[in-house]
Amino acid sequence: MTAEAARNPVGDGRRVEAQGVCAICGRPRDPRYDPFCSRRCADVDLHRWLKGGYVIPGGEPSRSERDDDA
Repeated sequence: MTAEAARNPVGDGRRVEAQGVCAICGRPRDPRYDPFCSRRCADVDLHRWLKGGYVIPGGEPSRSERDDDA
């Protein structure tokens, strides 16, 4: 798989992951920041997590599901 293919999203919005390339930009991974190539890409990924950029689509939980969690 080429680095270009790893950068392009799949039709449903997920990224294609290839062995040995950064999960953010597609450059070769650096073992110090695995699965990323640099501190910058690791920080970009952290920011996406903290801002809610990675979510599993779904509806609101039903009232009984919310009550069970409490």
